Amino acid sequence: MCRLFAQLSVGAESPEPWLVSRPRSLLAQSNGDPEHLQKDGWGIGWLTDGGRARVEKGTDGAYESADRFRAVAKEADGPLVIGHLRHASNPLHLPNDQLIGLANSQPFENHTQLFAHNGSIPFPTETRPFTGLHEPKIRGVNDSEVLFWLLVRNTEEHNDPLLGYVRTVEDLYRVWESKGRPALPPFSGLNVVFARGPDELYAFCLWTGDHGTGLLDPHRRYYEMTYQVAPHRVLVGSEPFDHEPGVWRSLSNATYLAAHRRNGRIDVTTGPIPIPREIELRPLAA
Repeated sequence: MCRLFAQLSVGAESPEPWLVSRPRSLLAQSNGDPEHLQKDGWGIGWLTDGGRARVEKGTDGAYESADRFRAVAKEADGPLVIGHLRHASNPLHLPNDQLIGLANSQPFENHTQLFAHNGSIPFPTETRPFTGLHEPKIRGVNDSEVLFWLLVRNTEEHNDPLLGYVRTVEDLYRVWESKGRPALPPFSGLNVVFARGPDELYAFCLWTGDHGTGLLDPHRRYYEMTYQVAPHRVLVGSEPFDHEPGVWRSLSNATYLAAHRRNGRIDVTTGPIPIPREIELRPLAA
């Protein structure tokens, strides 16, 4: 499974401390647990004010190309920055030379949109038709890319990332039902950071089952996300990027965060993801 980072700031602000310098930075997480190396790719994407997304990626572990990772982290200075470490899932059972590649590294972008995902969906081939007119845009073999375009489609249809995410969960559930409700759940994790432009950031935390603890924080569940809020900035991650007590809040299972840049400050709301009751996602670990 993967690791996530996102930052939304009032102005252009370097993400370098959280990506590189802090004790539990994204770079530190890339090889913090030798038994769970984030070795299958990395990426940093950012948006300048009103600009298109720019994404720089690698196909190895960030720890293996640390100099380039540090350089990209220093260069990324927009108000919206997303980072990703990849520990590849392989629902299509592909050989390694097909599984690893720049097209499969994250974040994914669509003009002014950025997206990164931690988790996996077991039936990406069956899910692809639900992406509609976006299906021809799928370039790689990463199930997360299918999820990206599915979320893009549903968000466009409803002009609301939260409702788009809920519809995405419903679509994955429909695929799972079409497969005869197998023991394999509709997804392992749907932890997502997503933005449609430099004035917003959405984070969604949702998982099934028990996957152990965090890479560098044994007191947290693996998929339990975290965030830090200040008037000028919000940070989101798979786990805290330093040891400061009381600074990092939990984004627990089946919850979301929405942050918007307005009037010289960052407004943040959190709440439960309104998944319809008829969708039974079991086992859903709290």
